[in-house]
Amino acid sequence: MAVQEILAGLPWWVKWVAIPALVLLVFGGVITSVLTFVVSLLFKVLLFVALVAGLIYAVRKFGAPSKSDRDW
Repeated sequence: MAVQEILAGLPWWVKWVAIPALVLLVFGGVITSVLTFVVSLLFKVLLFVALVAGLIYAVRKFGAPSKSDRDW
């Protein structure tokens, strides 16, 4: 509750401009590193899913027919 009292006495530009700018200045490298890691991980997961789907497609299309295919 003390933080709310401190912020209540400050002008709007300090709350909405100065404090976020300081946060970006101090923690910008950490934020960038985390976002880079998350985007990289998401890209690798999507690439893995696409490769597995392509492999399954190729095996079903060009692979040896199974027993059930020979019955027809």
